[in-house]
Amino acid sequence: MQSEAALGMIETIGLIGTTEATDAMAKTAAISIIAYETIENGYSTTLVRGDIGAVLEATSAGAEAAGKVGVVVAVHVIPNLHPEVEKVFFGSSR
Repeated sequence: MQSEAALGMIETIGLIGTTEATDAMAKTAAISIIAYETIENGYSTTLVRGDIGAVLEATSAGAEAAGKVGVVVAVHVIPNLHPEVEKVFFGSSR
């Protein structure tokens, strides 16, 4: 999956920050929103896929938007996700 090789992740505390981050990412670049994961104590992570430039631009915009209304815990981009990691996270190679 060459066009969606990158994986971007934004972790926030609170639903409002996560919603703002996800909305900003979707509006900023051509990415696909893959998953939304919640953990205890209000932590949540949004996972997006796309080409590396789009994912970098989207996660930057998402972190900025989330930071205005909540707490951004972490932002991370993996440029070329290994197929074995993809199988574990998403159940199959795309």
